[in-house]
Amino acid sequence: MKISDSGILEIAEHEGIVLGPYRDSVGVWTVGVGHTAAAGGLNPAQMQRGMPADVSAAVLVLLGLFDEDLDKYEARVNSAIKVPLKQHQFDALVSFDFNTGGIYRAKLTEAINRGDMRGDGFMGWLKPKEIIRRRKAEQALFRTGDYDANGDNIPIWRVDESGNLRGILKTISGAEMRRLMASAGSSRPTSTAPPATETPASPWWASIIAAISRIWKGK
Repeated sequence: MKISDSGILEIAEHEGIVLGPYRDSVGVWTVGVGHTAAAGGLNPAQMQRGMPADVSAAVLVLLGLFDEDLDKYEARVNSAIKVPLKQHQFDALVSFDFNTGGIYRAKLTEAINRGDMRGDGFMGWLKPKEIIRRRKAEQALFRTGDYDANGDNIPIWRVDESGNLRGILKTISGAEMRRLMASAGSSRPTSTAPPATETPASPWWASIIAAISRIWKGK
């Protein structure tokens, strides 16, 4: 399965888009839409600190990075879950794994694979406390198909050279974010289209790192 457009917006509204590397609430270096070194490729801790020289170009690059990260977490959920899922259930699990990296070891996964679709296990991952609202939204999405995101308020955050968030630069709509992702080269199918056949390619992170080094250079 592939995440739906609504699922993409759900994650983007939870995460926001941060224009430079920053330390999250537990001290992990992060950039863009929740990208950390754990996702592979680019390590935000090794990036130049502070705001990029070209904000518009940086947003495109960071959304391209988000698109590549989604591929990974979709694959992880598809591998971990052994029973059929509805689209909203799959989207909720991709959001959960995107944030926790816990799909392979969560009791939530064990329960679902036993046929228990209550989603109680979402609430076993509540640290730090700032994440409780997200867990509740993911659980509600899994149970009811109620997408918490309205698609009209995705924040783009400023960041300073010490890795601290410095307020929201602006917000964009979900439609604008999807347009920008397409401009960044996303070929992500809609939820009703079959996945594209993969073709051999150079590591995705090579082009991302090259683009970031150009945009942040000389800031």
